[in-house]
Amino acid sequence: MRFHRYRPRVWAAVAFVAVASLATTTLTAQTGTAGSLRAAPQVQAADEDDGADCPVPDPGGSTANSLLPDPFTRIDGTRITDTSDWRCRRAEIRELAEGSVYGQKPESPDSVTGTVSTTNITVNVTDQGRNASFSASVDLPSGPGPFPAVVVLGGFGADTSTIKASGAAVINFDPYLVGNEGTPRNNKQGAFYSIYGSSSSTGLLMAWSWGVSRIIDVIEQSDGSILQADATGVTGCSRFGKGAFVAGAFDQRIDLTMPIESGTAGAPIFRGIPGENGSQPLSSAYSEQPWLGDAFGSFTGNPAMLPVDTHEIVAMVAPRGLFIMENPHIDWLGARSGSVAALGGAEVYKALGAGDNITYWSDVQDGNHCASRNEWRGPLQQHIEKFLLGTGDTPGAFRIAAGKSGNLSEWRDWQTPSLTDDGGTGGDTGGDTGGDTGGGGTENACTATYQTINSWSGGFQGQVSVRNNGSGAINGWTVSMTLAAGQSISSLWNGERTGTGGTVTVRNAPWSGSIAPHGTVTFGFTATGNSATEPGDITCATS
Repeated sequence: MRFHRYRPRVWAAVAFVAVASLATTTLTAQTGTAGSLRAAPQVQAADEDDGADCPVPDPGGSTANSLLPDPFTRIDGTRITDTSDWRCRRAEIRELAEGSVYGQKPESPDSVTGTVSTTNITVNVTDQGRNASFSASVDLPSGPGPFPAVVVLGGFGADTSTIKASGAAVINFDPYLVGNEGTPRNNKQGAFYSIYGSSSSTGLLMAWSWGVSRIIDVIEQSDGSILQADATGVTGCSRFGKGAFVAGAFDQRIDLTMPIESGTAGAPIFRGIPGENGSQPLSSAYSEQPWLGDAFGSFTGNPAMLPVDTHEIVAMVAPRGLFIMENPHIDWLGARSGSVAALGGAEVYKALGAGDNITYWSDVQDGNHCASRNEWRGPLQQHIEKFLLGTGDTPGAFRIAAGKSGNLSEWRDWQTPSLTDDGGTGGDTGGDTGGDTGGGGTENACTATYQTINSWSGGFQGQVSVRNNGSGAINGWTVSMTLAAGQSISSLWNGERTGTGGTVTVRNAPWSGSIAPHGTVTFGFTATGNSATEPGDITCATS
């Protein structure tokens, strides 16, 4: 059995120059942000890839699977049971994604040097005896600093005014400097390909991700007087949303990932695209530009053969901050498949105890591509406060447009495990293991309790926890609840419903029916109507 090369994150040579507005000073490489008044970010890994030491077995040949692969099952067929297992399971997903979708992201270069000023970042990379350089502009917010920063790919579609008003700097990065569009696959151009070869099988999205990582390298080497070394986000819209999605997934130093309207080759599940009317076909996304790795060409006609899908790329970001923004008004963008990816990836967030760190939002009124939307302005500020400034704790939310609501139950045959955090064995549940689950009951009896997760003008998100109060296992359940007048369910996950308004019945999905003694599963839904009146007459029966 073949194992991958380890990826030690060690630079052979490091140099850094910080350029202040009034003076130029040579500095040694440092980490930390002494003098910063902000709290620590919510979640951050110290390394670009903290699973670099995990051995990954050869997966062998692919087998067809029309459903989404189980993110909790290792290549050897065993399932993870502890939160600590996710580190090396993530490493497996990373290599599968590199090999079949994006192409390889090289190990840390031999040398990265650069400069940071109040207006600019320069990056010089040496690896394998070759050199390349590129730069990015810096736009600081008002205030004394130092500042967290959001790398904006491509320069359009991101709400840079809100980013700066929230207290974060904007790093404007032109990804074409590291991977240019309009080139054939056998003659790719840009800083990445100057080092790793114009015929590299790595696609542009991974090259852009590599560029973001090298910018972070330079920021990390600074003294933190201008930009903070441990508070970085990434965003972009359309093709640059695809790049932001990949950058956040493949660099664990990124605290907040915010892809916007990324479309095919971005967040939407590959398996869902062929069946979603009007969405950009996989073959079109593959041939339009060399965004995806060369290996993906063999899967465009049969995505069921892929060993991974994008719900697992969403999961690679976990437990760090993730805010996925999609446009349901343009069919080409595949928002229904995007919602399935987010719902599937959210199961990993929940299993890791980080369900509040993911937000998905496609319920917007403005249908223009890459528009600056009022609906996203508040959540954007809240995410920056939570993950970059450390001053907020707003929980994540799912706001799925009714017309583009995917059903995760149609795409999986696996359960979400209840992971332990002490090396023990966790059980299987159908979804989130949290929630207020009610009191006792008789042998094999179940109870159901409701909780409003989020609300907005004209709608809300609810969650129902189903608890087994008995000493024996439950193998099926049915929940009945009555919605108030004017309330109607738009989408529901982790269960199968009958009816949308009035009295609604929800049965377990095929994977969520089994509940261990005193265990809990949940199902969630979004609904239109006033959230002030909670669903009533909630009952649970076993089957």
